[in-house]
Amino acid sequence: FKGTCIDNREMIYMNEKKVRKILAEVKHPAIDCSLIDLGIVKDISVENEKVTITIAFPFPNIPIGDQLVRSVQEPLEKFGLDVKVKTTVMNQEEVENLLKKEKENWRGM
Repeated sequence: FKGTCIDNREMIYMNEKKVRKILAEVKHPAIDCSLIDLGIVKDISVENEKVTITIAFPFPNIPIGDQLVRSVQEPLEKFGLDVKVKTTVMNQEEVENLLKKEKENWRGM
């Protein structure tokens, strides 16, 4: 199991729990909730320095899709990780949960 070097003194070993903790800080641009809380981050897989994340959009071709992908990639790439993001579409139950949280936490863009 390899670590990722942040600087010459410190080695950080990434696992799903640590990646999830980093992504828990990533907020939706218009809803005052994290992408994890909204159910947008669906799956996280970590193998050495390679992280694969599946994110789900409420509908295809969402206008802020690229922005959401970058918001997941960038904080992890700062740790030197190779981040691949796969996208999918939420099922009806997931969409309903997101819409409920959106209504309760909307802040606008």
